[in-house]
Amino acid sequence: MKKFKYIFVLIGMSMIGCSDLEEQPVGLLTPSSFFTSIDKVQIAINGAYAHMEHRYFMSREMSMSLMLASDMVDLNVNVTNPERVQFSNVGILADNANIAVYWPKCYQIIGAANQAIDGASYVTADAAAKNKVVAQAYFIRAFVYYHLVRQFGAIPYIDKPVTDVQAAGSISKTSVAEVYKNIIADLKFAKEWLPDTQITRAIPAKSAASSFLASVYLTMGQYDPANFQLAYDEAKDIISKEGTYNLGLETDFQNLFDYSKTDASKEPIFVIDFIGKSDGDQGRDYLAAFTGIRADEQYGYSGGWSILVPSLNVYNTWNSLDYRRAVSFDATGVFKGLRQPYTKFTTYYTAGDNRPHIAKYTRKAGPAADGNGRTTNSNYLMMRYAEVLLIGAEAANEVGQTADAVTWTNRVRARARAGAAGGTASVFPADITTLSKDAMRTLVLEDRKWELAFEFSRWYDIARRDLGPTVFSASGLEGAKPAFVTARKYLFPLPANELTRNPNLLPQNAGY
Repeated sequence: MKKFKYIFVLIGMSMIGCSDLEEQPVGLLTPSSFFTSIDKVQIAINGAYAHMEHRYFMSREMSMSLMLASDMVDLNVNVTNPERVQFSNVGILADNANIAVYWPKCYQIIGAANQAIDGASYVTADAAAKNKVVAQAYFIRAFVYYHLVRQFGAIPYIDKPVTDVQAAGSISKTSVAEVYKNIIADLKFAKEWLPDTQITRAIPAKSAASSFLASVYLTMGQYDPANFQLAYDEAKDIISKEGTYNLGLETDFQNLFDYSKTDASKEPIFVIDFIGKSDGDQGRDYLAAFTGIRADEQYGYSGGWSILVPSLNVYNTWNSLDYRRAVSFDATGVFKGLRQPYTKFTTYYTAGDNRPHIAKYTRKAGPAADGNGRTTNSNYLMMRYAEVLLIGAEAANEVGQTADAVTWTNRVRARARAGAAGGTASVFPADITTLSKDAMRTLVLEDRKWELAFEFSRWYDIARRDLGPTVFSASGLEGAKPAFVTARKYLFPLPANELTRNPNLLPQNAGY
C-alpha cells in the first residue's frame, strides 16, 4: 500500500472501521492541491455532517440501539431481528449487526473531521480565520468519540488522516482516561473559536461545545467527584450567557418536535437536521417509521412499522397530568377514518402492537419523501437547553449549590406545567424546594427520564449512575432483564469483525 493521502471529494475522507480503508473516490487529489482555501476545509467538514445523516449513525442503527438498551423503549413482540432483540434484552453479542455497521460509520465521521483539521495546515491564511472554521471539526470529532467511549470504553483513538492502512490495521486501544482527555481538549478548542451563534443549530456554536463539555464532566463524575464542580461551573457559565448564546426554553414543549418551528426555537443547541431528501440511506431519517403506528392514517405516512414501542409501564407510570406525556406518546390512531384507542391497534394490523407509541418523531415531523414516514424533515435534538439546566442541577446538587439545583430544575418543570400554548396549565410537575442530596439526585435523574424521553440519553444515564440493578429488575419499567450482567460495566462488546482483523484491540470487553 502506497503511503500517501487521498481526498474523497464527495463527502470527505471515509474510514471503514479502524482497519479497512474503502477507496472508491469520485475524484483523487492530494491534500496540498485540494486544500487551497478555507472554503475547502469547510467542504471536508460538510463531509462529516453528511455522514451524520446516514442510517448507520443516529438515524437508525445507533439511535435504535441506544433506545432499546434503556428501560424506556421496548420491541414489538413480532420483531425477531437478533441485533434488535439483543439490545432490548441488554444481552448484546460481539457479532451484533447494529454495532458492526455503526462502529465504522462513527470512524468515517471522525475520519472526515481529521481530514479537515489536517487540511487546514495546507491553507495559507490567518490562523484565527482558519481556527474559526476548523473548530467545527474539533467539535464533531469530540461529539462522536464521546458516544464511542461511553459505549465501548477503551477504543482506538485516531486524530490524524490515515496514511498507512497497514499501520492503521494494527492500532491499539487508547485508555478511557486518555480518550476523555482528548475529547475535553477538542471541546475546549471548539468553545474558544466557535462563534456565539450560528445561522442554524445544525452547525455547532460556542454553546454546543460548552454544553457537551458540561455533559462530559458530569459523566466523568463517576470516576472522580471533582469533575462535578467542573460540570457545575460549565453549566452555570452557559446559563449566565443565555442572551449571548440566544438560548432559552421553548414555551410549548410540542414545538421542540415540530419541524416547522424548531429552526426558530432558542432551545435546540445542536441538532442533526434532516431536510426530506435522500440518496438511498444517505440523508434519510428512519425514526418516524420505526416508532410510528402500523396502518395509522393520522399523519399521512400510511403508518409506521411499530418496531420501537415502549412498554405499557412507561406510559402508565408517567403522571397523566404531565403535558410532556401527551407530547411524547400517541395513545390513539386513525384507521379507516376512525380514531381508535391503543387497545385496538392490532385490530387493523395484526403485526402491530397494542401499546401507546412514541410521537416525538411522527406527529410534527413534516411530509415524508418515502413510505412509512422515512425521509421526513425532523430535527434530531442532540443537545437542548433543558438538558443544560438539568446537567447544571445535577452537578450543583453534588457540589452543595442547592439553590441553583432547585432553581434550574424548577425552570424545566415550570415549562412542562404550563402545557400547550393557549391551553390550561397543569398542577404537575410542581415546583420543588430544598431536598436532601440523595433525594435531589434521584429527582433530577427522574426529571431527565421524562424530559428527555426517547432522545437517546437514558442508557447513558443508567450507565453513569449504575442504575442497572434497579431499572432492569422485576420492578423496572420493562420487567426483569436477566441478560443484564453487571460484570460488563455497561460497556457494549467491541465488534467481532474488528477484533478478527486487528488482534491488537484485544482483550474483548469484560463479560463477553
